[in-house]
Amino acid sequence: MALRKPNLAHHSCFEIGAEVEVTSADHSLRGTLFPAKIIARLCKTNKVVVEYKSLEATDVPLRESVDIVLLRPLPPPENDHSFDFGDEVDAFFSGGWWEGVITQVAQGPAYWVYFRFAKQEFHFQPSELRRHREWVNGTWLPPREVLLNTEANSSKARMKKFSKGTAVEVSSDEDGFQGAWFAATVVSAIGQDKYLIEYKSLRTEDDTDFLREEVDIQHVRPHPPDAVMTDSFNLNEEVDAFCNDGWWEGVISKVVKGSRYKVYFKGTEDEVELQHSDLRPRQDWIDGTWVRASQVYDF
Repeated sequence: MALRKPNLAHHSCFEIGAEVEVTSADHSLRGTLFPAKIIARLCKTNKVVVEYKSLEATDVPLRESVDIVLLRPLPPPENDHSFDFGDEVDAFFSGGWWEGVITQVAQGPAYWVYFRFAKQEFHFQPSELRRHREWVNGTWLPPREVLLNTEANSSKARMKKFSKGTAVEVSSDEDGFQGAWFAATVVSAIGQDKYLIEYKSLRTEDDTDFLREEVDIQHVRPHPPDAVMTDSFNLNEEVDAFCNDGWWEGVISKVVKGSRYKVYFKGTEDEVELQHSDLRPRQDWIDGTWVRASQVYDF
């Protein structure tokens, strides 16, 4: 369903003095929650004034007015700080909780967490982590389903998986193509870490045939599993958008009428208006595991 702005009076958990967490309308901060306290209401609006606990402006706590749709109450406390590979977690740093996925359990114990927004892993202690939960229609939900691939995550296993004829998607480090995935078919394996692939939509310069290219294994992933499609996407939701013959990683920056959306592409810093049928829920291939990006909070 489309994002709705509720009446503040209907949400007793968002009264003055309530401790909350605030997400941002800035798509570059997608998946981040900042602890704060409500200190005032703005009359005849759906906005409140919050004071952040860990963000400062000129050596005093930062205050700003925010739309209630960007608020949620504090999640329930946790006593268990042990995690497993593939668990969706929030990690606390830079004044906020950032959404990530456990990719390695180290000694200590300690954990390596992968962040989609940065496409990097960072090291955390158990006290700096909590289980990722979503506040949906006034209810706390556990982490979303993680789709696990049971095959070993070794080069040989992936070479076996990507045999001749396998449908895959291919990315590129070339400028202007960051965050794009193009459908292709494996023609053959080349050594231990390369493939010859044939694109399904990209053609040769003379337009006589589909383009074939040699690519490194790190730029190849399986075709994503079919995700459950929703009737609509929400503001700040991570999606893949089909344009220019490929699927481009983006974020919903505006919900437009008529099942249309403006999508922001970080890799190219472009914003494009697209229709619902051009989008699919975002899924990441992390260490042999398909992980679906979480929805934004829907009040």
